[in-house]
Amino acid sequence: MPKVDRRIAKSQEAIKKALIELMSEKNFDAITVQDISDHANVSRGTIYLHYVDKFDLLDKLIEEHINEMGEICEATSAAEYKDANLPWFEYIESRFLFFSTMLKSKGAPSFRSQFHEFLIEEFKAEVDTSQGKNHELKGDVLLQFIVTSYVGMVEWWITNGMPYPPQVMAEQVGILLERNL
Repeated sequence: MPKVDRRIAKSQEAIKKALIELMSEKNFDAITVQDISDHANVSRGTIYLHYVDKFDLLDKLIEEHINEMGEICEATSAAEYKDANLPWFEYIESRFLFFSTMLKSKGAPSFRSQFHEFLIEEFKAEVDTSQGKNHELKGDVLLQFIVTSYVGMVEWWITNGMPYPPQVMAEQVGILLERNL
């Protein structure tokens, strides 16, 4: 993998951070590239050097987080649910501004749907309705229930100012997953 110039990486981080901070203050549609440029302390040309427009910037930012969550899933795939959940909740906690902004922002409904679709792919293999406690359920109904509940738990946790540490959330959600999958 080619090494990225530190100046480029620093500029891109400043641009992404500026977008998230601005989105936490106002609707995405009201944000201009000039707003992002001013907030990031970079020129508009620097933004256009890396992104086609603000929509491309948002898409790439969301894609980056979805990919990182995928790496977490891959790294914890053999773990029990409560152990596999811990890196997730730690990741979300460490990126609170991103997740709180994306999950409540009217300007980024695509994040919630992409997060939902991502979780569907991750939980699909976990759903077994052929036997046991879920044998009378339809697989797609159970999958939607689990994923919608998971997204809802993350939203609740963030919206309420993370009232429990990641360890408690991982354990609690892990127990719920064990009971339902």
